[in-house]
Amino acid sequence: MSSAPRYVPHYTVEDYLQWQGDWELIDGVAIAMTPSPFGRHERIVANLVYELMACVEREGCDCRAYAGLDWIVSSDTVVRPDVMLVCGPQPERHLEKPPELVVEVLSPSTQLRDQVTKRQLYHQHGVEFYMLVDPETNSIELLQQGEAAYEPLDSAERLECRLASGCRITLAKDRVLR
Repeated sequence: MSSAPRYVPHYTVEDYLQWQGDWELIDGVAIAMTPSPFGRHERIVANLVYELMACVEREGCDCRAYAGLDWIVSSDTVVRPDVMLVCGPQPERHLEKPPELVVEVLSPSTQLRDQVTKRQLYHQHGVEFYMLVDPETNSIELLQQGEAAYEPLDSAERLECRLASGCRITLAKDRVLR
């Protein structure tokens, strides 16, 4: 066994912006994105964007839904959630402020990262609402920022939350999971 220290590179946003391919960067650690998701995953993402945009338009909110947009969280962290809802001024390039809502659609290759690492990251950086969609179990968990961690919101067939911007979001689970 070697006693030599092991070198672990620490990357920054500047490094990230030079890379080819699909990556995320969490606390300076480069994470290769998996190949494109399967059809059901992408249908759920498309349904979410459509339903969120329909909801904010009905409510007259100054919000937009994004799928596949990079969020530069800090100088060494960049993530690309499946869906983000951004209220107020909209990004021209990458998002550089916390979104109001982040949605991750679970897949076997990202499930642990979404449920643990990103859950902690999003909570720490002020994302008010975090939604986890599990296509395998046809379930959706909506979480709200709590003092020490996210707290689950009660939800039967409808998911409801009121954003800091005052916008009320109401989604029917069956319309998201179809």
